[in-house]
Amino acid sequence: MKHKPIVVQVVIDKPLAQGFDYLWDAEKLGNLPEIGHIVEVPFARSKVIGLVIKVSDHSEYEIEKLKTIDRLAPLPPLDPASLRLMNFASQYYVHALGETILPTIPKMWKKAEDWEKAHKKLESAGKQAKKDGNVIAEGLINQDQLNSSQKNALQALLSEGQKRNLFRAILLQGQTGSGKTAVFLNWLASILQDESAQVLLLVPEINLTPQLERRVRAYFPNKKMAVLHSGVSEKKRGVAWYEAMTGKAQIILGTRLAALTPMPNLRAIVVDEEHDPSYKQQDGTRYSARDLAIWRAHDQKTPILLSSATPSLETWMAAQSGRYEYIRLDQRAQGASLPGVHLINTRDPQNQFSPGDADAPKQKSLITKTLARAITKTLKAKKQSLILINRRGYAPVLSCSACSWLSKCTQCSTYTVMHKAGALGRRSVLSCHHCGLIKSIPSFCPDCGNADLKTLGHGTQKLEDAIEEMWPHARVLRVDTDSSRKSKGAEALFQEIHDGNVDIVVGTQMIAKGHDYQNIGLVAVLDADSRLYSADFRAAERLFAQLVQVAGRAGRSGTAGDNGGDIFIETQYPESPVFQYLLRHDVDGFMAFTASEREEAGLPPCSYQALVHAESKSLDKAIRFLTELKVHMKTKGLITKELKVYDPVPKPVMRVAGSERAQLLIESVNRKVLQEALEAVDLELRQDSQGRISKVSRIRWLIERDPIAI
Repeated sequence: MKHKPIVVQVVIDKPLAQGFDYLWDAEKLGNLPEIGHIVEVPFARSKVIGLVIKVSDHSEYEIEKLKTIDRLAPLPPLDPASLRLMNFASQYYVHALGETILPTIPKMWKKAEDWEKAHKKLESAGKQAKKDGNVIAEGLINQDQLNSSQKNALQALLSEGQKRNLFRAILLQGQTGSGKTAVFLNWLASILQDESAQVLLLVPEINLTPQLERRVRAYFPNKKMAVLHSGVSEKKRGVAWYEAMTGKAQIILGTRLAALTPMPNLRAIVVDEEHDPSYKQQDGTRYSARDLAIWRAHDQKTPILLSSATPSLETWMAAQSGRYEYIRLDQRAQGASLPGVHLINTRDPQNQFSPGDADAPKQKSLITKTLARAITKTLKAKKQSLILINRRGYAPVLSCSACSWLSKCTQCSTYTVMHKAGALGRRSVLSCHHCGLIKSIPSFCPDCGNADLKTLGHGTQKLEDAIEEMWPHARVLRVDTDSSRKSKGAEALFQEIHDGNVDIVVGTQMIAKGHDYQNIGLVAVLDADSRLYSADFRAAERLFAQLVQVAGRAGRSGTAGDNGGDIFIETQYPESPVFQYLLRHDVDGFMAFTASEREEAGLPPCSYQALVHAESKSLDKAIRFLTELKVHMKTKGLITKELKVYDPVPKPVMRVAGSERAQLLIESVNRKVLQEALEAVDLELRQDSQGRISKVSRIRWLIERDPIAI
């Protein structure tokens, strides 16, 4: 009797909507197939890694023409819940299933030739982990040490006990320094009493993982932890992913890529700093890790905690409406007051240095007199000062004083930024922050030959020089992506601050997020106005969140009755609602004000949006491509009262790396209507495309759900 063939359908990491049928030779592979198996398959003239999504005994194609699976990875299949998550992400974000799943698998498990050596790598990693077992653990605060507000918050989290199969979405909103981390780590401790339980802890950026990792180790010295982010080596990431997907690691700590990691025994999720835009992927499958974590918790009937001092408007409104549970911490953990907020009006001459001032710097000051004197006072008090300017490099633009020449990038519609020697090379250079182009600084103007070239504006490097000149005896540290190219480098810089080896810190937004500095007396923000007025309707919300977060770095170690430090903000528009609500530390007032604005304008979260991106060597071609798409949508009856499609426009940064870019905004008050329209658009575009490149006009296109920048 002839046995029926075993046919499996496999998806691969290509922008192709369909899977591909292959024959499964159980004798050769040593196993029967299961959905979720990782395999190596022949594809065209090469061999690629794929994932089994279907097992059957027949195919729509002739069995004799089907190719055979080459190899089976030495891994258990991905668990059903993880596959459901991937399938949802693929559908919701209108991305092929293969190119949604495969990029989440570490390279270590996508090299079939290394599969035979995998067990040796796992063994050596286990031995190394034992050697590294004495990693510094710090910050343990058990339940008895919590203040009354923290204990009440913890009791609210524990109110449902250890019930299984119960979805809860909880917003933990607390002042900066209120001890939110201690609350959720004590909550996770109760869940991890179950030896098989796994918990997922998400942080927005790599730079926050070392600090939180030390605290987690202090709470859970005997639990295996897997750390997943792009800063760890491929081998470490591969081992951590394996330990998570096999259930061996009980705590999975990582950035947004950890949100899609398979975990067969998931019992709870925490999203720390849930408002942070870093949770949104900006290439490939443009998913929101926070939103997928919420869907995952709902699907697996587990609790999810969203923690922030400045929740996103979406989360805050969900908590206000009762869709999410709402827990608050309205005082700092050790009782210190919140930092005093000081607005410095840069249009007021009294805030500027005058020639008669004894403490006036020799060169024109980059900071106001009011701020300079506050920094001097802070230095005398043996406290640290933290100065935020969200612009790295020495100066944003190099210009000619004789003609109109500016240091434009030849590949992008932006300017190249001047960087001092040592940041990107041995010499000072001009660098484009969009395409990565690096050029030497010209000795004279390329247009008129004038040798007197001047810088316009200032970044972290120029500010660092100015501060060293004004306070020559102060220890100054610059923290930006140039000074911390790797996570270890960044960690070393932050440790310098924690150890008190620095008097003044100059940095970008890296220094504003989540760090528990203990001796910051003053925080200053220099370029707030540049983010106040923007085409992006979320600009004010993001600026407010950043100001609250950076202000929260001051005075964290103070106890009851102590001064909570000070934040100075230089601005030309002190009357702006962002600053006025900040003066009162009124997060809820600002959220209510912003929600009212969004509702009136019909903007998210009161509506839902998507973008169709188009790239071409010619902007006209990209605009024409999107215009034709809009006409098609109208012809097919997709544009209705419930669905609005705007005219295509160039993107804010129109040209990057030689490609001209345009976008088409689609908006609806009904999520389902928008989803159906996007699926119809995807189907239409794929019919005339190879992958995601149109066959006729060679336009590269992409659909993005819930964009955070328009």
